[in-house]
Amino acid sequence: MSAISREQAAPDIRAQFLDGMSRAAFCVNVVTTDGPAGRAGVTVSAMSSISADGNSPTVLVCIHHQSKTAAAIVENGVFCINILRDDQSSIADCFGGRKLGDADKFACGKWVEGDTRAPRLADAVVAFDCRVLSAERVGTHHIFIGAVGSVTMGLGTALIYADRAYGKAERIVSPEPK
Repeated sequence: MSAISREQAAPDIRAQFLDGMSRAAFCVNVVTTDGPAGRAGVTVSAMSSISADGNSPTVLVCIHHQSKTAAAIVENGVFCINILRDDQSSIADCFGGRKLGDADKFACGKWVEGDTRAPRLADAVVAFDCRVLSAERVGTHHIFIGAVGSVTMGLGTALIYADRAYGKAERIVSPEPK
């Protein structure tokens, strides 16, 4: 068998990875920032808590290195993670670049200024206002670790992205043991 045939027969790990990750469910978040580099925001699903212990709770968020928001967070040193409600998919689409084009993304919702000046969605399920503790580029993405300075709780159920579509979480009622 020639080398070319072997390469074509090898599995496409990127395609397999993307297909596999599409089957996982994630909260849909809009990450925002403001400061010397200006106001920016982007839709992400790559967000996670790190720890509730220590001097302050910590979270991480991953943003593509070509995103204007990633560059702004690096310079501004602050960000806010806004977890969207299950009826806010239009906001996710705006900040994900699926609508508006070059229009003002922030026109898609009502925003207030958080403690760090990063815009906070007034009616998010929850918002975490953070100061950057660490920023590292890994491959195509920046990984930002933030110290959470404040948490603003809202109402509703989180918007979920799974199987390449928006959805919402529903409780599973376990049957009573017999």
